[in-house]
Amino acid sequence: MNRTTLSLLAGTVALAAVTGFATLSSPKAAGPAGTAAELPVERTSLLCPAPSTSEVAETAYTSFTPVTKDTGSGGRAELKAAAEESDGKSKGKKKAAKPVLTPKEPGTPATGQTSGDDASALVGTAEGKFAPGWTVQETTEVAAGAGRGLQGVNCSAPDTEFWFPGASTAADRTDYVHLTNPDDSAAVVDIELYGKDGALDSTLGEGITVAPHSSDPILLSTLTEEKQEDLTVHVNVRSGRVGAAVQALDDKLGGDWLAASTDPSGSLVLPGIPKDATAVRLVAFTPSDSDADLKVQLASPTGLITPAGNETLHVKGGMTTAVDLGDVTRGEAGSLVLTPTDTSVPVVAAVRVVRGKGDDQETAFIPAVRPVGTRATVADNSAKGSTLALTAPTRTATVKVTASAGSGGGEAVSKTFTIKAGTTQNVEAPTPTGLKGTYALTVERVSGGPVYGARTLAATEDGVPGFTIQTLPDDRGTVAVPEADEDLSVLQK
Repeated sequence: MNRTTLSLLAGTVALAAVTGFATLSSPKAAGPAGTAAELPVERTSLLCPAPSTSEVAETAYTSFTPVTKDTGSGGRAELKAAAEESDGKSKGKKKAAKPVLTPKEPGTPATGQTSGDDASALVGTAEGKFAPGWTVQETTEVAAGAGRGLQGVNCSAPDTEFWFPGASTAADRTDYVHLTNPDDSAAVVDIELYGKDGALDSTLGEGITVAPHSSDPILLSTLTEEKQEDLTVHVNVRSGRVGAAVQALDDKLGGDWLAASTDPSGSLVLPGIPKDATAVRLVAFTPSDSDADLKVQLASPTGLITPAGNETLHVKGGMTTAVDLGDVTRGEAGSLVLTPTDTSVPVVAAVRVVRGKGDDQETAFIPAVRPVGTRATVADNSAKGSTLALTAPTRTATVKVTASAGSGGGEAVSKTFTIKAGTTQNVEAPTPTGLKGTYALTVERVSGGPVYGARTLAATEDGVPGFTIQTLPDDRGTVAVPEADEDLSVLQK
């Protein structure tokens, strides 16, 4: 092979590696000559952070893969501890950790449980028919103490850069950034903190080594002496790759996981603010040297409205900006839509949502997210307590929502919804016929403009309104592979 041939192959492999590996020889998936074929990925990796340090924590894991065409009949998936367990018989030897769960078939959720404060971070791998769109939800109930309530996170793919606006080193907050390394070699990570006046002085966040097959929770207050209510955390991986998530625990307001914001962009959507939110705090940051001026709008059930007194948001370059929006939804479903007032400057953002009053308050976070795209899934839904919010900020869109079979039995059901331009709808999502256990919701955009989504999972314990919110970004279950004709003449060049 000459350099031209190698370059073509390298480009195809890089394209296929977005979420996994795609088969390059599926003739029925190819379109007209010269077009790209959409092929299902053949391998997906997901990382779940260690759930809790509380002795009274109860954690459930739910795995789900949507049924996808052209995947073949083979494959497997499993979720197990990041670190291997000690054998105990032969000094220095290790044995493979027992999987927390092992799915049997796509289309049906698989579940597993852990409890207490010694549950470890997990590494998941799905291959073949289990890989396209594989989703794992980690849901933890904490009965008392800092962060009490419901904490949930979608286990995420390893990457090399993450942005977390909405973290804190305030006195009543205990925030950790969890770093999980799934690979055989060490990863080297830098953690940068940005507050209201810019970068915080800290050398302890530089060159953090995450050992192979391990996970490290880094307490943010150990990286700086400054106490700031609103921070943006930037995780930059120098070598290797990691999974990253921020666990934000409040002494009085419960807590939850803060997932990474979508990549910096001039326009952002933060979907699915609960209609009964009592306080909403918007946190934004731009890594640019230029300031960003954003128009702030709420996509309500009737259309786009501008919050009184918060029509725009000015974000200084390299600084974190926060604003309290109060009960901005006023009893209706809503999503925040941020757009540039003039020049587009890349921004990341998240909101902290509080429900309840007095001593019965709980917190969750919604980061800016990429659209549903072709398909997105969220797992661990129950017959009661799950709310699916969909928004179409620019153009009317039609979506198909499918409730999977239940983890313990039941049959899948689908419904189609039309989301009008500029609105957010809490749709009456279907539930499986004869449901037993939990189920997954899969959203597919059928036509129209971009759609964004989020699911709120609520569970009230002892009068405390525990809840958690997960967004629904495109699952990247397929990859576009350009069709290449055989051309032997390149071997003669």
